[in-house]
Amino acid sequence: MGASNLVIDYTHMMADTIGNENGISTGDLRDSLEKACAAASAVRAAVEGKRLGFCKLPFNRSLVEEVGSVADQLAAAVDNFVVLGIGGSALGNSALHAALNHPYYNLLPRERRGNRPRIFVLDNVDPEFVAGTMDLLDLERTAINVITKSGSTAETMAQCLLFLSTMEKRLGKKKLRERVIATTDPQKGALRELALREGYRLLPVPEDVGGRFSVLSAVGLLSAAVSGIDIGELLEGARLVHEASTKSEVSSNPALALALLYYLASTRRGKSIAVMMPYCNALLGVADWFRQLWAESLGKKLDRSGRVVNAGQTPIKALGATDQHSQIQLYMEGPCDKMVTFIGVREYRRDVPIPRPPASDNAFDYLSGQTMNALIRAEQKATALALAHNGRPNMTIELSSVTPRTVGMLLYMFEMQTALAAELLGIDAFDQPGVEHGKKLTYAMMGRRGYDEMRKETERMERDRSSSYVIEL
Repeated sequence: MGASNLVIDYTHMMADTIGNENGISTGDLRDSLEKACAAASAVRAAVEGKRLGFCKLPFNRSLVEEVGSVADQLAAAVDNFVVLGIGGSALGNSALHAALNHPYYNLLPRERRGNRPRIFVLDNVDPEFVAGTMDLLDLERTAINVITKSGSTAETMAQCLLFLSTMEKRLGKKKLRERVIATTDPQKGALRELALREGYRLLPVPEDVGGRFSVLSAVGLLSAAVSGIDIGELLEGARLVHEASTKSEVSSNPALALALLYYLASTRRGKSIAVMMPYCNALLGVADWFRQLWAESLGKKLDRSGRVVNAGQTPIKALGATDQHSQIQLYMEGPCDKMVTFIGVREYRRDVPIPRPPASDNAFDYLSGQTMNALIRAEQKATALALAHNGRPNMTIELSSVTPRTVGMLLYMFEMQTALAAELLGIDAFDQPGVEHGKKLTYAMMGRRGYDEMRKETERMERDRSSSYVIEL
């Protein structure tokens, strides 16, 4: 176990540890093995039939070379690299940078960044956020990566139009072509047409890979490579997990084990909230990325037969030890509707000793000769034990250390867990019908052609809004 890259310990999920009311019994596991086997078989068939696009990504070595070449060219030419995207086009980028770069990467002098550009991920259209980011940038030394698979995402294209207009004034059209990379559908879409017309470089989002499953495609790999992250090792980590993730035995398939534990906790023990709590600041972005993956993939009204099921757990992110002082009180004594997944690290990348206290101060003797590393590990184990003692289900995923390989393993395992959980629930993990109506209403409110009837609907709703339900101060 000590030499393993990744270890899952679900002792505190089990009834013989935390009690029958909230714990999963061995009988629950035994009764679900046939269902789990069927889920694994369905996913394996989809993989073998090349119907799961994200499963192909770890094996696309030519993409690593293509992305690496573009990244090296950009890194030598600019001081700032800006990702324009939202949702699956941004969260994976942020997760990789938070996990694998210095925590204050952008504040370091260029030489301490390996002579690589600063990285900015604009994942919203809040005007103060966008304008504030632009205030920081010398646009003559900036490149942008516009990411939208559809090529028409309103938020991303609004950002894109702003940057293109402002940068063209500074650089001119010819120079601008060298500073824009469009990552989008390889065959169609408005962004692709714009890029072809203007001569911008194009990178593909494979047609069979949805945004929230795209972190190991050019979507996430380009900005990672620009900052010097070893993207080959990221994909190697994913490949290490791939073979195990198609096995039918729960004991040898970590993604299936996780899918089954989450499924049983949710459907048999009423744990409708899934908390992910890394004890490592670097991995908080992974928890943030997982929230979209889990929520958008599994939060579905209908199952595959059209039956109303309103499936899905609500994912929450927390950070240890920070949120021991803000959220754990609720998890410990509030409604018992949560399961907690801790992410720990066996070996942190830095060792920070705690200095000895003054000789006359005995109150802090217990810290003398210790390290921050030992303290945060003790905090994690103590919190897990305290929750278990109170009958609250939790599990721990431990990484040997945070490296491109282990992060690739973790991300791919969560993607496979999600695909397998969808099979257990009998739903489609790869659509998002609940998101589309809001998108269309936004188009209508902004006056997009073809949405006239929907615009009338929004205007009618605004007229009908009762002033009786509005409070002003």
